Amino acid sequence: MPEFRVMYNRQRKWIFYLLSFYVLGWGFTSYKTIFLGLILGTCFSFLNLWMLVRKTESFDKAIAKGKKVRSLGSLQRMATAAIAVIIALRYPQYFQIIYVVLGLMTSYIVIMIDYFYHALHVHK
Repeated sequence: MPEFRVMYNRQRKWIFYLLSFYVLGWGFTSYKTIFLGLILGTCFSFLNLWMLVRKTESFDKAIAKGKKVRSLGSLQRMATAAIAVIIALRYPQYFQIIYVVLGLMTSYIVIMIDYFYHALHVHK
């Protein structure tokens, strides 16, 4: 499980880099609603990644102890994504919904890029 935590730390670092890039884009460009949508979606995406890691660790501990596991929290992650979309729909003058959805997919894109990067460089 420590390697799982190392992967999460790498992915967290890349998401924070993206968030800092989005904040700079919000601050220095005229595309405020686009970058705010990306920021909102990416923040909720990071929250979803954190919840997934937490649930996976508890899943691993429960399996090691031989206990039954309820779920990995898919409904909870869908609900947080729905909250982000509701916020974007409630305040369309600040957020563009398409970019909120793209931001929500950020953690999954970072996970895939991280996997392919380490599969190519580590397994050479």
